[in-house]
Amino acid sequence: MGEQRDATRRRTFKAGTIEFGGGGIDCIVKNLSETGAQLEVVSPLYIPDRFTLFILSDQFKQLCRVVWKREKRIGVRFE
Repeated sequence: MGEQRDATRRRTFKAGTIEFGGGGIDCIVKNLSETGAQLEVVSPLYIPDRFTLFILSDQFKQLCRVVWKREKRIGVRFE
């Protein structure tokens, strides 16, 4: 059975920053849609359930909620 998603994902490979508490953690945006994204990080430890994703190359800034975490990947939904 296929996955059910609200919007089509587009594969990307963009540098991003997970911003929270006045600081940031670098990430790679692996895919992106109108409703969410998949991020790759060195470690998902200490990343809060809500944060702001910033993609400098696109001047994109969006509040996110973590939906899942697996190894070095994080799935987020935009709020």
